[in-house]
Amino acid sequence: METRANYVLIGLFTLAVILGGFGFVYWFSTVGGAGARASYRIVFDGSVSGLNTGAGVLFNGIRVGEVTGLTLDPAAPRSVVAMVSIDKAVAVRADTRVTLEYQGVTGMASIALRGGSNDAPLLAGQPPTLKVDAAGAQDVTQAAREAMHRIDALVADNEAVLKTSLKNVEVFSQTLATNSQRIDHILAGAEGLLGTDARPGDIAQAALAIKAAAEHLDAHIAEISTGLSRFSNTGLRQWELLAVDGRRTLAEVDRMVRNIDRNPSRLIFGGSSATADDKKR
Repeated sequence: METRANYVLIGLFTLAVILGGFGFVYWFSTVGGAGARASYRIVFDGSVSGLNTGAGVLFNGIRVGEVTGLTLDPAAPRSVVAMVSIDKAVAVRADTRVTLEYQGVTGMASIALRGGSNDAPLLAGQPPTLKVDAAGAQDVTQAAREAMHRIDALVADNEAVLKTSLKNVEVFSQTLATNSQRIDHILAGAEGLLGTDARPGDIAQAALAIKAAAEHLDAHIAEISTGLSRFSNTGLRQWELLAVDGRRTLAEVDRMVRNIDRNPSRLIFGGSSATADDKKR
């Protein structure tokens, strides 16, 4: 009888320990010693795949609460209503942003709250409600599927263009293969013009010749300048004297022509070259 009583006490103690462990886990996961809680209503405009009851609520990356319920909005079939319990010490303001965050490859989601300006009013209402647009509620995998769908649609719409482009690339490759020897000759000619590190090409040689001519001109520029200076000092004076003599000669010729016009017989019979007018003068 005494042995049976000991078994009963051991069983009760074991049951109490188990219940205490479950109670501690429940308290830690729901209340967590964070003090008083406040309930908030978050409305998602779209799918919340991966979000379950009991999921964490993070504020700037710190866990401040958990999801207490998930329901569909009867008035808006696209919307999902999530009830969350958050520590009252957390200031949730009207401009606080809400998104879904997914953890690793498991796809488990949590609600992430971010910031809000200091001068924004605290969220009001019974219960206070935050609305999330479709971008904030979008699942990462769903976004990837939609992106792949868009790419597939783009490829399908431009299938003929892609085929034509690939065909042109193929034709171009075949043309290059067929004319490989001609291309080699063209490249060889270009190499002959441009030259290599070991041997300068025609263009390089022409540039060297021009450079040598310029250097030669620089070397003789002093002689050329001296010759120009000498010409300006003596040659111009000689040209000036020659011009004076030329003008005198032209004057004599002009006078002789006038005399002949006045006395043409002088060319036949001879005589003094002076005219009456000249004598008077």
